[in-house]
Amino acid sequence: MISVHDSGPANVVGRLAAFRREFHRCLTARADGLFELTDALLCGDAPVRSLVELSLVGEHRRGHGSLYAALNRGRIDIDDLRTALASVPLPRAADGGSCWPWM
Repeated sequence: MISVHDSGPANVVGRLAAFRREFHRCLTARADGLFELTDALLCGDAPVRSLVELSLVGEHRRGHGSLYAALNRGRIDIDDLRTALASVPLPRAADGGSCWPWM
């Protein structure tokens, strides 16, 4: 149970929201389409077998034509994305260790 004084989960949600804003800023052309495509890719509950199926995931609110337009004409500022990713703290397991076995 989370108490009012437990700022952990709220802080995590705040960091996620901040990262999503930073990620959106990295998308320089067709930003909304690329952002929804990324959301659909990460939030879908099944493996992606085709782009058309990906356009049917709830987080992708646009038609499949905008998916192709985002992929064909969308742009990402790689340096800004690198900076945004580097600012994200590594997740930790409950025992304080790394969540990834190779780290």
